[in-house]
Amino acid sequence: MRVAVPELKSPVARAVLPVLGGAAVLGLIALFTWGMAAWISSGGGQGSERLAPSTFTVGNVESLSKTVADDGPLFFPELGTAIGTRSIVIDHTGDDPADGWRVYWAYPADRDATCVATQVPGTANFTDCDGRTIDVSELSPPDAGVFPIVENGKTLVIDVRGATLADTTTTNP
Repeated sequence: MRVAVPELKSPVARAVLPVLGGAAVLGLIALFTWGMAAWISSGGGQGSERLAPSTFTVGNVESLSKTVADDGPLFFPELGTAIGTRSIVIDHTGDDPADGWRVYWAYPADRDATCVATQVPGTANFTDCDGRTIDVSELSPPDAGVFPIVENGKTLVIDVRGATLADTTTTNP
């Protein structure tokens, strides 16, 4: 037995019903996308670590300490932001590659985060937004929760869990 498929006979029905069906499908896709975004942002999907990692692996401490000794501190602009407030500078002092690592924000200690400094190539000097030349030690120390970690005596990792965009002018622990 064959079932007859209903046909749309009026031109208005043939024009409007497919558009309404398409709009309904788009609405369902938008609702699903909004639901997933709400779930991830609430921590349900543990998505915040994937979206903005809380640690930054820099590399091998031996090669990095040689690079710093030869070419000056390491400059990492805009870690996870578009405004530069998480731009960091990593410096090393001493003879032990596993010890003596320091982290600074990439702006002068006497200015705010909008005064991002740029490194003078091959040196430990930086030029700030006012054109002043400053030493790496004159850069702003990071928040209490931002610090270098040397894992297994070989790998330098920067923990940025304490980084806040609202206040980036506090000092090291």
